[in-house]
Amino acid sequence: MAKKTFREALKDGPLVFDGAMGTALQRLGLEPGGCPDELNLKNPELVKKVYKEFKEAGSDIFTTNTFGATRPKLKEYDLEGKLIEINIAAVKNIRAAIGEDGFVAGDIGPTGHFIEPVGDLDFDSAVEIFKEQAEALKEGGADLLIIETMMDIKEMRAAIIGAKTTGLPVVATMTFDQSMRTILGTTPEVWAIVATGLGVDALGANCSLGIEGLYEALSAMSAVTNTPLIAQPNAGIPELKGKETVFPASPEEMTEFVPNLVAIGVRILGGCCGTTPEHIRQMGADFRSLQVEPRQPKNFTALASRTSVTCFGGELAPITIGERINPTGRKKLAQEIKDHKTTTICRETKEQTEAGANVLDVNVGVPDIDEPAAMKRAVFAVNDNTHLPIVVDSPNLEALEEGLKAVDGRALINSVSGEEEKLDFVLPLAVKYGAAVLGLTIDDEGIPPTAEARFKIAEKIMNRALAAGLRKEDLVIDCLAMTVSADPQGAVTTLAAIRMVKERLGLSTTLGVSNISFGLPSRESVNSHFYSMALHTGLDSAIMNVKNQSMMDSYHASLVLLAHDAKAEKYIGRFKDREPGAAAATTEEKAEPVTIQDKLIRAVVDGDTEHILDFVEEALADGWEPLVVGNEGLILGLNEVGRLFAANIYFLPQVISSADAVKKAFARLKEEMKEDGGPKLGKVIMATVKGDIHDIGKNIVCTLLENHGFEVIDLGKNVPTEKIVEIAKEQKVDIVGLSALMTTTVMEMDNVVQELQKAGVPATVMIGGAVVTQEFADRIKAVYGGEATAAVDKMKEIVGQRSVSDGAKSAKT
Repeated sequence: MAKKTFREALKDGPLVFDGAMGTALQRLGLEPGGCPDELNLKNPELVKKVYKEFKEAGSDIFTTNTFGATRPKLKEYDLEGKLIEINIAAVKNIRAAIGEDGFVAGDIGPTGHFIEPVGDLDFDSAVEIFKEQAEALKEGGADLLIIETMMDIKEMRAAIIGAKTTGLPVVATMTFDQSMRTILGTTPEVWAIVATGLGVDALGANCSLGIEGLYEALSAMSAVTNTPLIAQPNAGIPELKGKETVFPASPEEMTEFVPNLVAIGVRILGGCCGTTPEHIRQMGADFRSLQVEPRQPKNFTALASRTSVTCFGGELAPITIGERINPTGRKKLAQEIKDHKTTTICRETKEQTEAGANVLDVNVGVPDIDEPAAMKRAVFAVNDNTHLPIVVDSPNLEALEEGLKAVDGRALINSVSGEEEKLDFVLPLAVKYGAAVLGLTIDDEGIPPTAEARFKIAEKIMNRALAAGLRKEDLVIDCLAMTVSADPQGAVTTLAAIRMVKERLGLSTTLGVSNISFGLPSRESVNSHFYSMALHTGLDSAIMNVKNQSMMDSYHASLVLLAHDAKAEKYIGRFKDREPGAAAATTEEKAEPVTIQDKLIRAVVDGDTEHILDFVEEALADGWEPLVVGNEGLILGLNEVGRLFAANIYFLPQVISSADAVKKAFARLKEEMKEDGGPKLGKVIMATVKGDIHDIGKNIVCTLLENHGFEVIDLGKNVPTEKIVEIAKEQKVDIVGLSALMTTTVMEMDNVVQELQKAGVPATVMIGGAVVTQEFADRIKAVYGGEATAAVDKMKEIVGQRSVSDGAKSAKT
């Protein structure tokens, strides 16, 4: 009898992964440092021993020792030339250890780089990096691919797209902290919606949290997807006992929680850091014995930004799609798009968000421009200025693709139609990038005059979409509003078509409302009444001017009448501050900041790299000293960014955008200062400790410190202790900042502290990283940094206290 494929086995019942490779290798005597992936070539017998233990424990799936075997990671050890050899050997080692039973999962981890604009890696390059490793793992004989421990949703999207080119099944997991977000602010729901759209075979979470924390994350995922879930928890939150990292959760404690995971849809169970063969043995036995309950279907359309989701269709409340990022009839916006500027786009993004939009349509269709590049710029700008998902709107296929690469979450494509050429080209883009699709009821013969004919086109689009690999939930149909001044039956036809599509096909619907009133007086009245009628008919979304008060009043009134606004709370909230009898109006644009200081602060908070130099020049021309510009404008702006970050209103991408704006401003101010660039707040060394090659967090802190006026000496990653001590002593630094992400390298921080003390270096030591805790910092007599903006604030306090102390000493002298 032929062996089942992974997909067949997943459909038949629960599957058990192995546990922690790193924990097992350390237990078997592996010393920290060096490239773990190279063990596949240098010490294959040690690696095989781990797999044999997990096979005896009952694992069905075995993960290759290739977490860091992408080109950028191997380059850290000058091993990029052995990429194919290492990945192939990793698969062969598993087969040699377990025989032909079980499945080999080719393991793919992060590159260590953020995708642009947050980082320096472009999306296409990221896809190629992951594709290269995936192909090598497939060549070695992997049965499936697992992408794990990702923190950047855009990097994860690139990894899935690259991995799926192999045709192998893809399982993918992200890692979340105790706030139920990734370092870039992504929630479990966002991740599940993105992964489902991309068509992974299973999705879930691993690392960072114990089994209880993973249950919370997976419960949120289960609410928005029916894709099988995978859980790979740590054996609790790591603790440092003496000089040893200990994962406290016993096999018995973790096994007690397994029924909760099964109840929410977990079909694959494994372990991450600290999980031993005994953990897998006990959890796996209980996991296999439990009855699986069918999950409720999710018949709604789901879109996502990097940090939030918007769901509509089915029985859910209708939503609004803001239409104002569109240059049609708007000369100023069209000119800005030609000039590569995004000022109006950023403003419209914020104003539509504040006006109550649920999704934003992005269109940059201006003649004689590079539309793909313009779309990329626009989507980046929208990403940075709202938490809302995006509709990528263009008839230009290259522009559509650039927009789909640029989005952080899951977009809606505007649009496909019943035209053959559109169907042939747009649907594959939707499948590749995991997008939903807006379908126009128009075909090669034009817009049909009857509701039945438009329904037939919707049905054709649906069938082609399903054949291409999309789901019904991925399709949103626009039955097209035709102007009633030209066709008196136009509104009736559109409403009938909406009803047919909803009732007979079960698809989500949308509509561009305003065309209905073209050529008539008092268009707002016609638009708002027609909109209310369409909502009652079953319309799920509308592309509209959300800044128009009359339209939004109709929307909120309809939510109450259609029982989508419990106790009319949203409706009452909308009207509570409005004067009785006040006429409907279009929302006014916000007043621009008046003073130079306000302009500087707003530019920093908004990450406005386009205009910040204009405001700096204005301040200098007005007689401001460069230091005053920095301290009374830029630094105050950064302080506000820090407050927003601490309140979970801003996330890392906004922090980095603000830092980029400040960096640009300070570069100009330095031209006005002396050769040394003016006084510095303090001198700081930053380094990732010996044996650790992770530096994303450290690099973020470095950028923020420079912008706050510190002189930063960045020693990089995997820095020997003796080098840190030598530079700290030579440069007479105020603070030594140390970073470590791995449990195997965190104790090197203690060694650095001790060596600095022996050398008589008076600098304060601050430590940070995913495994670092306040308790550990206290134990080794260091300052706990925490997240990036908090670390900067603490460093400012340290140098401030030191300045006071030095001043007191000078006074005594």
